This record gives sequence, C-alpha cells and structure tokens, in this order.
Amino acid sequence: MPRAKSNGIELEYDTFGSPGDPALLLVMGLGAQMTLWRPEFCAALADRGFFVVRYDNRDAGLSTGLDEHPVPDIGAVLSGDRSGVPYLLADMADDAVGLLDALDIRAAHVVGASMGGMIAQQLVIDHPDRVLSLCSVMSTTGDRSVGRASAAAIAAMPGSNGVPLTREAVIDEAVRRAAVIGSPAYPPAPEELRERVTAAYDRAYRPEGYVRQYAAILASPDRTPGLRSVTVPTVVVHGEEDPLVDHSGGRATAAAVPGSELLLIPGMGHDLPEQVWPAVVDAIARNAARGI
Repeated sequence: MPRAKSNGIELEYDTFGSPGDPALLLVMGLGAQMTLWRPEFCAALADRGFFVVRYDNRDAGLSTGLDEHPVPDIGAVLSGDRSGVPYLLADMADDAVGLLDALDIRAAHVVGASMGGMIAQQLVIDHPDRVLSLCSVMSTTGDRSVGRASAAAIAAMPGSNGVPLTREAVIDEAVRRAAVIGSPAYPPAPEELRERVTAAYDRAYRPEGYVRQYAAILASPDRTPGLRSVTVPTVVVHGEEDPLVDHSGGRATAAAVPGSELLLIPGMGHDLPEQVWPAVVDAIARNAARGI
C-alpha cells in the first residue's frame, strides 16, 4: 500500500474506486487499523460513486509511530495532568487534512468510527472547508457524561488485566473482546473472527501506540460547543446495543449538530457487521448527497 507525508509523519493508505468521483475519507478507531474498514464495505461505497480513501492513523498499523514519546500515565491524565500526552485528537485531524493535501483532494465526505468519529468531528470543527459531509459512527462528543462504557466493556479493553506478551495470548484476548463489545444480534463466525484478528496482529501490533491514542482521547476537550457550529450535512449512526460507547454518545452528537440525522440500529454493538452494511452505506450516501 502507498504512504503519504502528512503533518510531519507518514500515513499508510489505500483507495477504492475512481479518483474522478467525490472523495470519501474513512477514519478508524482506537488502536485499530484501516483494514478494519473491510474491502467489501469500501467497495460497496465505491459502487455508490465515491473515491474511497482509508488509512492508518498515527501510532497504528503501518503509519508512523510516535515511539520517541514514553507511554503516557493514564491515571495521571485522568487526574488532569496532560504533560505526558504527546498529541491530541486535533493533531490527528490535522493528519487527515495532510493526507487530503497529499492526494490533491480539496474536500471530502468524512466517515469516522469510534475514535475515528471523534477525529472526524474535530476535523469538521477545525477545517470546515475540507469536509463535504460528516458521518459519525458509534462515537461521542467528548462530554464525559455521555457515551460511557459498561463495566464489562472496560474490563475487556487491552491492558485491563495486564498486557499479554505472546502472539497467541494477544489474539485470544482480542477474540474475547470482540465477543463482549460486538453486535449481539450479529455474532461473527468464530473461525472468521479469529482469522481477521490474526491477520491484524500479523500486520501490526502497536500496544504503546494504543495507549498514546487513548491518552489523546482523554486529554482532548469536549467537542459539543464546536459541533453546534457545524453546517455540513451530518448523520450519526450508533448501535442500540453498544457497550463500549453507549448510544447516549451518538444521541448527544446528533443533538449538538444542527439539522443532523440520527440512525440507531437495533442489535448492533461496537462493530460493523455485514448485516448492517446496507443501512450504513445508504445513510452515508444519502447524507453525502446533501453535501454535493
């Protein structure tokens, strides 16, 4: 896959569809790689007339890691000490702008999932001229009173029970985590899930980058005031059964953005199972049509 220089780093990216079509930028979540935007999902968007761009965020996948920075003390960050946080979500939004610049894309429809939704929100707040439409998926505003994770989801997160060191242990943990936070109505086939998790591990395993990204989330300000000024067409998609980012986060996002649409999907958790792709692709395309 190609790499692009952006905001002082390099981002690994991939594209689907024709460069002559309107650009659609996909932004993935905490510790996740662009490959979590599965090729079939990207192809479905390209079939709807988009030039789809997916990429690895900094500190994830094959993009530049900020390994010269020590792992932040999350306890200190939660206590208000942000001195050990090397970057914020705003910096990651600037990365996305740099990627658009490198690809000579003036403006794009932007779709972000989980932390990617936070980055997408920050992108439209900080760079409104670069965003044609916004789709925030299973995300939240940064208001700590909404979008809170369940106790079971928190316990399933990496590092909650000590960092596993072996490849097999990391894969086992990721499979168990998927069972906790995934869509209860659409559980994946166990063999297929393990295959995808294994492929992700073998492509890149960046536990320290995960912590730096998490610190960026915690140290970044509430986006609610900025979201009130968003004027691009916006759709908010959230699973009704999301245990990691409660759907109150999606509701708050939709409430903050004037004229936005809220799509709550029954049985969907904190993932994008194939069964919901038609509804999500339709929502993205319908919303984007308002921004062309």
